[in-house]
Amino acid sequence: QVQLEESGGGSVQAGGSLRLSCTAPGFTSNSCGMDWYRQAAGKQREWVSRISTAGATRYADSVKGRFTVSRDKVKDTVYLQMNNLKPEDTAMYSCETTSTCTYCRGSICYSNFYRGQGTQVTVSS
Repeated sequence: QVQLEESGGGSVQAGGSLRLSCTAPGFTSNSCGMDWYRQAAGKQREWVSRISTAGATRYADSVKGRFTVSRDKVKDTVYLQMNNLKPEDTAMYSCETTSTCTYCRGSICYSNFYRGQGTQVTVSS
């Protein structure tokens, strides 16, 4: 079955950078639209960024100018480059498809809405 996997989280000091990755190992898609969300402990889930199927990008005001979402079509991976990190960026970051997405492994394809388990980002002051 298809499983979105995030990676690249970790612990950094304020002002540092991390690059998160989101992919479905073993599967290929047709550049599905992808959202990044984050959830800090004790807080509501917050939308962070979006990259559409066509490559258009959007950002929450809280990360605009610091985060960049991109896609590598060859690797079928979506990235979230996070620069100038702040303690308030500390959260579990997860990716999810913006709508039903089709992933294929060879001739076998699955269509559904997918969400990853998340990767932890911790920013210390």
